[in-house]
Amino acid sequence: MIDRRTFARTVGLGLGAAAVPVGTAQAAAPGAPDGSDPTVRPGTAAGPGAPPAFGPLKRVRAGVLDVGYAETGPPHGPVVICLHGWPYDIHSFAAAAALLAEAGYRVIVPYLRGHGSTAFRSPATARNAQQSAVAVDVVALMDALGISRAVLAGFDWGARTACVVAALWPERVKALVSAGGYLVTDARAQRDPLPPKAERTWWYQFYFTTDRGLAALRNPQDRDDLCRLVWEEASPTWRFDDATFARTAAAFDNPDYAAVVVHNYRWRLGLADGERRYDRYERLLAARPPVGVPAIAVDPALDPFLPSTDGAAYRRFFTGPYEHRVLDGVGHNAPQEAPEAFAAAVADADRLRG
Repeated sequence: MIDRRTFARTVGLGLGAAAVPVGTAQAAAPGAPDGSDPTVRPGTAAGPGAPPAFGPLKRVRAGVLDVGYAETGPPHGPVVICLHGWPYDIHSFAAAAALLAEAGYRVIVPYLRGHGSTAFRSPATARNAQQSAVAVDVVALMDALGISRAVLAGFDWGARTACVVAALWPERVKALVSAGGYLVTDARAQRDPLPPKAERTWWYQFYFTTDRGLAALRNPQDRDDLCRLVWEEASPTWRFDDATFARTAAAFDNPDYAAVVVHNYRWRLGLADGERRYDRYERLLAARPPVGVPAIAVDPALDPFLPSTDGAAYRRFFTGPYEHRVLDGVGHNAPQEAPEAFAAAVADADRLRG
């Protein structure tokens, strides 16, 4: 494991990128007059030796959302957008973002819809989390911030979203890092059962198809207990403390959290409809379009959701410059469990050429 200073020397960049305007971005989200992160619960402040924390959050109007996001690094640096999954938040990238910022990148880490300080602009907008809707959010964010191209890096929902953007809008993606490889959802294939052992691993998806699961997500204590259990099962060797979980769990207090999470999993299982406005994208995604941008696929060796870590099952979907890496001793939350390795993958993907 290398420290941040060593990492910066190792991946140091010759920076010559043009200035990138920040569009309509504003200062910290309402409710944080002191500039602190409004999604951090009282009593969870970091102590000595705690992982890096983000500075004041920003907000920008982007598509159907007011997006809350963290930003670090030089404002004119090459852009990296880091995308979190469920049940996680932007803090999965706090340490990796600090490393990338020291290496000269402008790092943007948005809360996905239904999380943290990201809010729907209209109460009439469907609380929809189908894959193309979340991907359109990322493109809208880039437009709002005046970003023409960026490196996209993610895990879980974030990896799926990054893959969708890279497949449908490759002109917007300089390079891709995807934990778990090619994760574009084949909605039709999702209707077929997996082997029983694999189905058991995804138990919470079935829970969310029931009213009991929805009620659990709406009850703060049940929700936090459920999410913490998923953390423990998905990252069997990660020894996180109460403050680390509480810092992320604050993002689950979003009033749309339960609706967005439940819709994501019900839609993926074919039990909830998407929106007509996204039909054209889902038709394209049903064909499993390839990713032609430079890409590094990262497979955490201890991720229980991966049937294997050799990348063979999805290799054919990456048609551009490509590398595959295995993170030994790492579970599902790859950027938070192995921030140095994840940040190195981002920097290497940015330089990857065929």
